[in-house]
Amino acid sequence: MQLTGHITPENLLSLEAYSKYRKAHKGEIIAHRKLRSIGLGEHITLQFESELTIRYQIQEMLRIEKIFEEEGIAQEIEAYAPLVPSGTNWKATMLIEYPDINERKRELARLIGVEDRMFIEVEGQPRVYAIADEDLDRENAEKTSAVHFVRFELSAPMRAAVKAGASVKLGCDHTNYPAHMAIPPETLASLAGDLA
Repeated sequence: MQLTGHITPENLLSLEAYSKYRKAHKGEIIAHRKLRSIGLGEHITLQFESELTIRYQIQEMLRIEKIFEEEGIAQEIEAYAPLVPSGTNWKATMLIEYPDINERKRELARLIGVEDRMFIEVEGQPRVYAIADEDLDRENAEKTSAVHFVRFELSAPMRAAVKAGASVKLGCDHTNYPAHMAIPPETLASLAGDLA
């Protein structure tokens, strides 16, 4: 799977070619995803996306659904390609996880707005809050969703600082979920590669 900076039907693998690629490279993809996954507190995980993770997601959807027609391929690209970072930002899938269904229902009601209180803080720079769910609203008056899509837009000085080795904190300042942590160096090195 070749990274090109832009996902198009022409640069995706055919179902047959992807099947061979998948067998040979699935472990690498899983390791890349794991490297870019950060647990914040006990119940929130952010999976920072990249062109590789999104290409893999699209190829997996095409494989599972056995989609080979142009229209179906275009729909999958349209659904997932906006999650690829653009060079000025980090994009993540945010998961709120409570194994017990009753606890999950209660906590999702207490965590309304949590996606808007997620932040990135680059050493020496102002805090940047997530821009959440640009595709559609994922909460209502009763509860927030267990899945959100967030984007952290980084200014040029922030991007330069990250590339120069500045530390970065990931956090949440929601009243009912205060948490923050330093992004581990190996994860931060991978995320720095997303920045232009």
